[in-house]
Amino acid sequence: MNLKDIVEALLFASPEPLTLPQLLSLLEDEGADRQTLEKILDELAEEYQGRPLELVQVASGYRFQVRKHLAPWVSRLFPEKVGRYSRALLETIAIIAYRQPVTRGDIEAIRGVAVSSNIIRTLQEREWIRVVGHKEVPGRPALYATTKRFLDDFNLQTLAQLPPIQLEQDEQTDLENQTPSQTTH
Repeated sequence: MNLKDIVEALLFASPEPLTLPQLLSLLEDEGADRQTLEKILDELAEEYQGRPLELVQVASGYRFQVRKHLAPWVSRLFPEKVGRYSRALLETIAIIAYRQPVTRGDIEAIRGVAVSSNIIRTLQEREWIRVVGHKEVPGRPALYATTKRFLDDFNLQTLAQLPPIQLEQDEQTDLENQTPSQTTH
């Protein structure tokens, strides 16, 4: 049996992305090594260039996915409504993604309003955030950070791939007018 065919079938059939260690474990009996698997993954990615599917690497491994420009047609297969998220939820996940780890109080200080428990719960239920520790201050508030699921759902391998923050003109002016002593904590 052709090892490339097996890898392609595993990636296609898996409901979740597969890591190199997972693939190595699944192909242990075939004697596959890391270098061979990396070569096969590169070959598959190249073979799928210009096709409706693409092989991508996300935070939690490799997966096949439909190319973005075909999403409008594929989405017709799934008539359920796409979740609409409130501005407050989107602001909250953005703050966590860019500033993590952060406490609820940190988020509230940045947003200028209270963060509802429903927002935190929704983000945890979507598995986009998790508690990664507790801040060493009175009350020991939870520290939140994003998860691999967040990266996967937003098609990212790392947080470094997040787009740069676009500040409102007033915020940019405020930052430019601060002296160095005001910007250090």
